[in-house]
Amino acid sequence: MGNRVREVTLAQASPETRKIYQQVFGDRDPVVHPGTATGTRGDYWTTLALVPDIFKLSSEQVFALLQPNRKLAPGYRELAILRTAIVGECKFEYSQHLKVSRSIGISEDKLAAIKSWAASGKFDEKECVVMAATDELIGRNLVEDATFAALKRHFSDEQIVELFYVITTYRMHGMMLRALHLEFDNDTTSRMQEVPAPSGKS
Repeated sequence: MGNRVREVTLAQASPETRKIYQQVFGDRDPVVHPGTATGTRGDYWTTLALVPDIFKLSSEQVFALLQPNRKLAPGYRELAILRTAIVGECKFEYSQHLKVSRSIGISEDKLAAIKSWAASGKFDEKECVVMAATDELIGRNLVEDATFAALKRHFSDEQIVELFYVITTYRMHGMMLRALHLEFDNDTTSRMQEVPAPSGKS
């Protein structure tokens, strides 16, 4: 299943967009010669470039959240992003942030357990509360008082705000990917369909 909207070639790109293309794709035209260093097609970038100011804002937002000098430590950020991807069913974010997680030192043991984190026994209390808050926020649009109280025991207010911003930002990006059939999230045909009964039965 192909993209639902067109992509912006290098020749069509605004000057600001060209700067970001250079960071992600080098000198290539990413529509004519798609592909990134991490194995994705790169069409999230070339599609968002249809609206240059949103593209610039989105790119700055993502790059800023991944900087090493944030209030929230990278390990907690990545656990939150991975759970956001899993609960929000975004293959692209899940695949990309497994790679990021490895690069910052999260063990393969933990990465293998993240889908069933609550029953795994692989995570400490701080990691568990980050993932619990993520699951509640993505799955139920809230964070329970008890979960929030646990966050307050382990994290500063600034870190909590940053955590929630990471979760909601990556959920937004995941929704865009799925809605526009981009990257690895192009198999979004409805799964909520009736399965016919065997012939002759109602």
